[in-house]
Amino acid sequence: MTAGAGGRLLTRTHLRLRPDPARTLSRLFVPGQETLIRGESRAMTVISRVLALSEEEVQAALARTLTRFSGQYRDLGEALERNFGLVAHRLADDITVSPARRRLIGAYFTQQYALEAAALFNPSIVPHPDQAGCAPGEVRFVLSLRAVGEGHLSSIEFRTGTISGDCGTGGGCADGGHGAASDCETSDWGISIDPPGPFPDIGRSRAVAYDRSLFQEKLAELGREDENAQFLWSLLPPRFSMAELDAAVAELSLQQVLRGDSVALVDWVRWMAASSYEVEFDPRHAISERVLWPSGPAESHGMEDARFVRFTGDGDPVYFATYTAFDGRRVESHLLETADFRVFTVSQLAGQSAKNKGMALFPRLIGGRYVALSRWDRESNGIAYSADGRRWGETVTVQGPARPWDLVQVGNCGSPIETPAGWLVFTHGVGPMREYSIGAILLDLDEPERMLAALPEPLLVASESERVGYVPNVVYSCGSLLHGDTVVLPYGCSDSSVRFAIVDLPRLLDRMTRA
Repeated sequence: MTAGAGGRLLTRTHLRLRPDPARTLSRLFVPGQETLIRGESRAMTVISRVLALSEEEVQAALARTLTRFSGQYRDLGEALERNFGLVAHRLADDITVSPARRRLIGAYFTQQYALEAAALFNPSIVPHPDQAGCAPGEVRFVLSLRAVGEGHLSSIEFRTGTISGDCGTGGGCADGGHGAASDCETSDWGISIDPPGPFPDIGRSRAVAYDRSLFQEKLAELGREDENAQFLWSLLPPRFSMAELDAAVAELSLQQVLRGDSVALVDWVRWMAASSYEVEFDPRHAISERVLWPSGPAESHGMEDARFVRFTGDGDPVYFATYTAFDGRRVESHLLETADFRVFTVSQLAGQSAKNKGMALFPRLIGGRYVALSRWDRESNGIAYSADGRRWGETVTVQGPARPWDLVQVGNCGSPIETPAGWLVFTHGVGPMREYSIGAILLDLDEPERMLAALPEPLLVASESERVGYVPNVVYSCGSLLHGDTVVLPYGCSDSSVRFAIVDLPRLLDRMTRA
């Protein structure tokens, strides 16, 4: 790869990812309780109607369903059996149904969900955990994406691809000053995206061991730390299981007369437990088929804007990602952890800095502590520290709205990139007409709460071909990747599609002015 990328500060590639409504999941469907709408279930009424069908009608209806839909799923029959199992408790004990009727009942409680039907945007990019077979200078990557489907429900998808050794040497137009570089479009610059696997899957979720002190801090944030809570914590070890939680709750219930009403407390604790879990995917299935689907109550209305980072410490590298969990009323940052993009652990975070959206972890410890960019106040970029990566202290503001193109708010565009000059942070700013722009700042390597320099003008604004979409006039990224002297910057266009830009790192650093 050649430094300087032909003398341009930023160049767009032709590569573009658009949402594909044909990518569907099979989801449980309960009549009367459609997506994000609360209502009275009509499940038993539907089951009764299926039970009233003759066996011939059952066989015919099931055959038509399998013929029409089986080609879109790896094993539709297994999915129908699984969903039958979720409603089978509604049947009387003395009712026996044939295998065909079981599957047909399952079909009436199954729906296709087009997870990208509305939008595909806000990417982050990290090196793939498996670099075997790459040519010299090549890097294989994993791209995370926010997918939006029916009901504006967001999930996290993945793609894989490769950056070739000559990324940054392609031709294109010269940088003609402010704004000109952002309008340059050229070839794919050696970036290729693998075709996604045909059968998206949400994996299998299971309970994890819970952190008592984290639960205590979260409960205190919710204003629920009282005498009942202290009694509950006294019954639990520092790391506890769901079975141990059930036993402690049962003991608390026995104390109800002496200690007063604890129903609300128990509801909150179970809510927190359900919001921490692990999900595992079949190792035979491609990463691009793995979908992180909202499973916990804290994210019941969506998992948004995952910011992945490859974290290096004393042991093997691990991947972290913070994402926005939305339950329909509250937003907060949650944490994903994985070593291989096959098994993911989901955890809540505590502390002032984990409030609201836009948290992004640094790729290593600094001074023995975890560090994160935080936008806890909804409008500024700040730095926060943590001893364990779960409990976060107060935020030190390093950048606030100050320029015409970011007077509404500023935030980060993913985890910082370490350079000899400092931590490079791509930022976003919101200006007139709610137009988003991407900028950049530089932070001190040892004291990241010290801003060293900033780009005086936007690095990237929406071009005319990028302004129209689900949310107009937005360019936004959740993470970039350094490849030699070139930064690969994927970004969402008007919350509708994804493009890739190539940034010349030396020229970017030269263009910055001292803070």
